[in-house]
Amino acid sequence: MRPPVRFLIATTALAGLVLLASGCSSGTGTPSLDGTSWKLTGWSLSSLDPNDFNFTADFKDGKVTGQSAVNRYSGSYTTGPGDAFSTKETATTMMAGPEPAMRAEQAYLKLLGEAASFKVSGSTLTLFDANGNESLIYAGS
Repeated sequence: MRPPVRFLIATTALAGLVLLASGCSSGTGTPSLDGTSWKLTGWSLSSLDPNDFNFTADFKDGKVTGQSAVNRYSGSYTTGPGDAFSTKETATTMMAGPEPAMRAEQAYLKLLGEAASFKVSGSTLTLFDANGNESLIYAGS
């Protein structure tokens, strides 16, 4: 079963809005995500446990790629100024999977597209929504 086209369009539109709201990357002391890899360990949106699925995020050369439960995803990201974070043009493969995994994947991609800031603390990456609420929590891998 393929994800609904409206979901993919909505994810892309949300990511674009986040990009417009957060500005562009600058070199003003913003921690770099480039060359880092992360595994999702927590999130705010879904009652599903992200540890029951495989979610990863690899950052390199302005691109974020990874596994989103069932599919692989890829898109561009920017950081800065300060702790601003955004993704845009995120695309996924179109594999089908079990219903819980597909729901978890949709939740993850929604939260990733809505991320507006980030913080790296030790081996933890936290993404925050536009209201400053934790949305995605990763451990370094």
